[in-house]
This record gives sequence, C-alpha cells and structure tokens, in this order.
Amino acid sequence: MPDCSSYHLQRLPNRLLARPAAMRRHELERGLRRTATVRRSRTRAWFSPRFANIPRIGSLGAPVRASQLAAILPETGGDEHQLCGNEWRHQMTRGDTERNVRQAAVAGDATATRIPLVVYALAVGTFLMLTTEFVVAGILPDVATGLQISLAQVGSLISVFAAGMIIGAPVMTILTMRLPERMTLTLALIIFAAGHIWVALASDVTQIMVARFITGVATGAFWAMAAVAAGHAAGARVASRAVGIVVAGGTLATVLGVPLGAYVSQLFGWRGTFWSLAIAASLVTVLVATLVPHEESRHASLSLGSQLAGLRSIRLWLVLLACATTTGGVLAVYSFITPILIDQSGIPASLVPLVLTGFGIGSFVGTLIAGRLGDHYPYAVTIITPAVTTLLLFLTIPLAGSALAMVLVVLLLGFFGLSANGVLIHLAVRFAGRAAPLGSALSVAAFNLGTATMVPIAGAVLESALGLNGPAVVGTVISALTLIPTTALALIARHRRVTGNARETARADRVPSP
Repeated sequence: MPDCSSYHLQRLPNRLLARPAAMRRHELERGLRRTATVRRSRTRAWFSPRFANIPRIGSLGAPVRASQLAAILPETGGDEHQLCGNEWRHQMTRGDTERNVRQAAVAGDATATRIPLVVYALAVGTFLMLTTEFVVAGILPDVATGLQISLAQVGSLISVFAAGMIIGAPVMTILTMRLPERMTLTLALIIFAAGHIWVALASDVTQIMVARFITGVATGAFWAMAAVAAGHAAGARVASRAVGIVVAGGTLATVLGVPLGAYVSQLFGWRGTFWSLAIAASLVTVLVATLVPHEESRHASLSLGSQLAGLRSIRLWLVLLACATTTGGVLAVYSFITPILIDQSGIPASLVPLVLTGFGIGSFVGTLIAGRLGDHYPYAVTIITPAVTTLLLFLTIPLAGSALAMVLVVLLLGFFGLSANGVLIHLAVRFAGRAAPLGSALSVAAFNLGTATMVPIAGAVLESALGLNGPAVVGTVISALTLIPTTALALIARHRRVTGNARETARADRVPSP
C-alpha cells in the first residue's frame, strides 16, 4: 500500500492566478524549482465521491477551479493512479508536475477572463440611455414643428435630461442602496420606458420637460448600478473590461442610435422615435430581469453614515475631478465641431455626418481597448489618454484650415478622447469602498457636470476675438487639467505599493529561521 500521508506537487501561489500572463510565467519558472505539499480539501466532492479529497492549490488552500481540475487530475486507469482510503493519490514525475501546473494556470486564466452575457445586456441598456439623451438633436426640427415651439426650447430638452442625470445618479443610488441590484436596474428601466411613453403622448412642452427630467433621473440610477453590477458579474480580474463594455454601449449611441432615431422620425414622426425607445427599453427590462442574478443587496447593512463615509477618500475625489475635466474638455470642442469643419476646414456639410460617425466608431473601439488595458494598467491608461487628447485638441487650432488633417484629428480624438471613461468609473467604484454604487453614481454625475459647465463656457468664447478657435482653446486647457488628478493617483498607488512591500519585507525579517 503506498504512503498517502503527503501529496507532492509544485506550489502554485494563489496570487499567481491574479497576475498578468508574463509575470505568471516568470513566477511559475521560479516556483517550479521548489516542491511543497498541496493541502487536501476535506469538505466536499465537486464531481463524484471518487474525488472527495481532491487537492487544493496554493499556500492557503484555495479551491481548484473546474477547468484547473481537468488539467491537474490525470485520466483514470493504470497503476500510477491509486485510491488510498478515501484520498486520491497520483504519483507524477517531475515533468508531469511542471506541465500540469502550467496547464492549470492557463485554464484558470481562460475561465476567469470570460465576460458573462449579462454585461452585454447592460451595455444595450446604456446604448438606449445615451440614444435618448442625444436623439433630440437629430429630430430637433421635427419636434419644433410638431409642437410649434422654437429650436432653443427643443434644445433645452437635452439640458433638462442631463440635469436629471446629475441629480438622479447620487440621490437615487442612496435611496436604492438597500435594494438588490436586479430590482434597482429593473425599476430604472421601467421608469425609463414609462417616461418615453409619456413624451410620446404629451401635448405641450412643459409635460415633455417633466417627463425628460424624470427619465434622466432613472437613467442616472441605471448607469450607476449598471457599472457596479457589471463589475460584480465579471469578477475582479476583468472588472475594468466589463465596465468598459457597458460604457462602450453608450458611445455606440452616437454611431447607431441617433441616426436610427432620426430615420424612425422621418418614417413615423418624432413621436414614433420615443415609442420605439419605449418598446426597446421594455425588451431590455426583460433581459436584465432574467440575466442579473437575484441576490440580496451587498450594501443592505450600510447606514447612510456608512455610505457617506466612502466620500472621505481623497482618491475618489481625484477620480471624480478627472471625470469632469476629461469629458468637459472633449465635448467643449465636439459640441461645436460642425461649424469648425464647415467654416474653417471647408468640408461640405453633406460629409460632416460621415466624419462624426468616424468619431463615434473611434470612441467605441477606443473604449473597448482602454477597458481591456485598464484591468492591468489603469493608471497608465488614465494618464496617456488625456495627454494624447490634449495634444489633439491643441492641433485643431493650427490644422483647422486643412480638411484632410482635421478629419484625421477628429478620428483620433474619438479613439482617445473618452476612451478612459470606463476605467475612471471602475476606479471610482473601487475607491468608494463599501459604498461602491455611490462611487459609480458620483462618476456619472461628474461626467454630466463637466459637460454642463464646459460646453456653455466654450460657447461663450465663440463671441470673443478667438472666434471658432475658442472652443479648442477651452478644451485644451480643461483636458490638460486632467493630468493633475490622474498623475496624483498614479503617485499615490506607487507610494502605497512601495510601502506595502517594505512592510512585507520587515515582517519576513522578524520571522525566526527554522
């Protein structure tokens, strides 16, 4: 009978599974030179009684994932695989051990980086939210004619919606903190759909403004909770990527949502656009209610004081400042890009929508890429992105007279300008601590606050001697200010990392040698 008192494998540290692939391979090669006893699980069997005591990987006995078990446990049969009482024993050679441990790390990495379907459902929700915010600009003449009001009054429907988001995101998050995520998201979508039905049936502009404000409040609540729910569903390792996908759904609204809304308005009138959004929101409500897991609120035990305690984090406020400046800087120029392209660059008005579509596509792709990179290099992404954006905004001044150069600058501005927003939302959620939904809500409010304050300033500068160069000057200065909070965040993170390593070293030095 073989000795079953120990189970010899190479140790694969728990922290290794959360490291980037390059670092993981490096530590594997170093760790494979040592041998350690792998602790056994004496709690339950995952597959059958035969594997009742399968090994656990790591110094703390972290349970092996199902995909890792397939890589570690050999195929049955042969004298090498024996049952010792109720314990499974596999006598492996050194080569088998190294190969199986490497396969386990790769398999664990693959399963941990898979994005669940619910994240894409939430992205569809944000797509509808941003579509309804900006679709008014595409159907503005139709609404003005139908209600017999001025274009300025119709334009105020966008401002009212943004005000609802600014107020609704933090206020509704606090009020719904004790509710499960699925219930909060579902209620927000129901109110969103009802608000569009109200707009479609309203007969005067006052009713429409009230409905738009309420819809904006629901949108703010949905945006805030969607980012948190996406991060929870995807897991800590790919949370930034998941939030990036949710944000990318919103950026896709400028590419598909607004043109589709204008097309529906031409076919069925401007009310048909709002009916279509209400129907689409109803379908998304069913998806979210089905896919978001039913769990009790993770913050049900938090009091109002505990929620507000997360606001003491200096890192959270640095992130919120970056949210306001990065969005305000880009949209200060983007809001007036059409007259710049037509009057300064000489681009025909018929081609401007194609340029703006290129901006939207670049924003969509850039947000996805930045979200993926943000899982591993969040601070680098939040520094490089505004730095490149500042340069591009400045280049719109000397290159304004060249049509080809301005088209290229606008495309690159779409790729870089707002691509770090998903990473910033994830950092706000992280630094808010136990009140993660409140951190997400404040980031949404900060984005809209930056837009609501910087765009009017850029518009006022148009009347100055700077003329059409005024928005670019304002946008360049505001975007450059983003580098202050993002650089401070990177320095704080570096300081905390160095301090933490020093403490670990000091603790290890105090441990007596065997």
